[in-house]
Amino acid sequence: MCDEASEGGGEDTEAMQQETVPVPAPAKKTKQPKECFLIQPKETKEDSTKTRKRRKKKITDVLAKSEPKPGTPADLQQLMKDYYSSSRSVIELEELNLPDSCFLKANDLTHSLSSYLKEICPKWVKLRKNHSEKKSVLMLVICSSAIRALELIRSMTAFRGDSKVMKLFAKHIKVQEQVKLLEKRVVHLGVGTPGRIKELIKQGGLNLNPLKFLVFDWNWRDQKLRRMMDIPEIRKEVFELLEIGVLSLCKSESLKLGLF
Repeated sequence: MCDEASEGGGEDTEAMQQETVPVPAPAKKTKQPKECFLIQPKETKEDSTKTRKRRKKKITDVLAKSEPKPGTPADLQQLMKDYYSSSRSVIELEELNLPDSCFLKANDLTHSLSSYLKEICPKWVKLRKNHSEKKSVLMLVICSSAIRALELIRSMTAFRGDSKVMKLFAKHIKVQEQVKLLEKRVVHLGVGTPGRIKELIKQGGLNLNPLKFLVFDWNWRDQKLRRMMDIPEIRKEVFELLEIGVLSLCKSESLKLGLF
């Protein structure tokens, strides 16, 4: 009896203990921090256009808005100083200065090529009749490309008359072919690029001593609104050409420079 009572009491005690054991409260779900994303405002076509224009703004954009100004001898002199300033001494830079007397009147943007050449060389007919030396020309017109050279040749018809004109550029014409042509016949006018003219001089195909006029196609601009001296490769070749004989001829006053 006692054992049963004690067993029964044990069960009751166990049951009470079970009842009195606190049930843990369910853990509250902690809220995970949400990631924040900054929503970029939608870019309108107008905004993207402005950004694109700002990013791609080049010298041509400035040139497009500026009034064209005719080139002057001072422009050429300054370009030469800027080009050689980092590699030449002060004395060497002074030696590059050209006398004002070697410059012809520059084009004021009112001339065609023929009218400009007639103005700077009024005695051309007599001059070309007296020219009989091969491997040389009396006048060189220097421009930036073969296409431009062809345009210039067409536009000088009124000036050249019966003068023999030769294309002096690299496109579709090998330098040795041009050397042979200069050896075979008398040429009065040469129109071409500074790189090819420089190469002809180096290979002995073109003698500069009889040269009387050297005209730069200075003011014309290409589709990107660049003048020939705005193009780094052309500018480099022009200055190299000047140094292999042109500067010395200018200083001796046997050669005149013109800016068309």
